[in-house]
Amino acid sequence: MKIVVIGGSGLIGRQLTADLQRLGHEAVPASPSTGVNTLTGEGLAEILAGAAVVVDVANAPSFEDAAVLDFFERSGRNLLAAARQAGVTHAIALSIVGADRAEGNGYFRAKVAQERLIAASGLPHTIVRATQFFEFVATIAEASATEGRIVVPDADFQPIAAADVAAALAAVAVAAPADGTIEIAGPERLPFRDFVARRIAASGDHREVSADRTARYFGARLEKGTLVPADEAAARLGPTRFETWLQAQLATA
Repeated sequence: MKIVVIGGSGLIGRQLTADLQRLGHEAVPASPSTGVNTLTGEGLAEILAGAAVVVDVANAPSFEDAAVLDFFERSGRNLLAAARQAGVTHAIALSIVGADRAEGNGYFRAKVAQERLIAASGLPHTIVRATQFFEFVATIAEASATEGRIVVPDADFQPIAAADVAAALAAVAVAAPADGTIEIAGPERLPFRDFVARRIAASGDHREVSADRTARYFGARLEKGTLVPADEAAARLGPTRFETWLQAQLATA
């Protein structure tokens, strides 16, 4: 079937498109570089013609609170309206585990707003909430740096490989709509500090990494279980372990 991947030129979108094509589907990447702009609606009718499924993995160009909210609300409305018009039978969006539990982060608020639009659209849908990607742990470390050390929240963390996120989305895209939310995560749940310390050590960085209950995660205050699946038994876990991913990164560095 024809499956349109909004944000198809990004980290997840590229891998998802390739996974779906390997499964024999007509997976079509859509982004401003291919003439599709969800903010303006440009190209949506044309790209969605004949599509059975649309998967939205697009990201906002700005993470400023007002800008990111405007992006997900405007692009969401445009995409959902075009999907209804085209007769799409399954709308899927990638969101974030804990987005509705982490206060103080504008990006999380914007993703919750996007989720609400999808749920209220009347379209058969699935919202896939993923934990943070392995690929972004180094960025998180740098954002948490202060005075020569790294201070992270005293919370649990269960990141997942981007390739495993793409594989999970591909499985959802070819299945029946859940008309609800599913959560995906990596196979290991450990303290936040453990993942950050292992990631920077692998790159030869020996700064101290400590945990502090008052430390913020991009503005959000975290409780122990904020960023991990609410029900680990019900979550879909990716197979790739963090250490395996790290070794692969070092081998190709």
